[in-house]
Amino acid sequence: MHETKETNATMLMLPNELLLNNDLFFVEVTRMLSQGRSVTLRAKGKSMYPFISGGRDTVELRKTDTLSVGDIVLAEVPERGYVLHRIYKMEGEQLVLMGDGNLRATERCRKEDVLGKVVRILRDGRYVESSSFAERLKARCWRRLLPLRRYLLFVCRLCATHN
Repeated sequence: MHETKETNATMLMLPNELLLNNDLFFVEVTRMLSQGRSVTLRAKGKSMYPFISGGRDTVELRKTDTLSVGDIVLAEVPERGYVLHRIYKMEGEQLVLMGDGNLRATERCRKEDVLGKVVRILRDGRYVESSSFAERLKARCWRRLLPLRRYLLFVCRLCATHN
């Protein structure tokens, strides 16, 4: 087993794997996006369920200058770290972000804190364009259903466990 450790356990190298801490990882993601390259990440967590399922789906990100309500973005949120959430509101240069699986929790960041925007999602073995009419319509409806989200998420999770 080949193993390399840097100080402060920032990097661990195993055969065919390179594990970085979040800070180093996102420095590299930021660098790649700023060079105009796309970056594909495996989603983690439950905050974007049911549109993005952690551990199952991957997302492709690109740097963009154009942001709008409904876009899914990777942003560095002060005192919270990096999140992959949807733009819920825009207030000048400030963005209010909220995960699709969240009931109340929101985060605030500046437009300049956005590293990239999700351009497509690999879901169930097929690519879904996040800017497609169908995806934008589903996201708009989901946002308006916020008062019912607790019940809808329960049903979605119940259905997912039976499939």
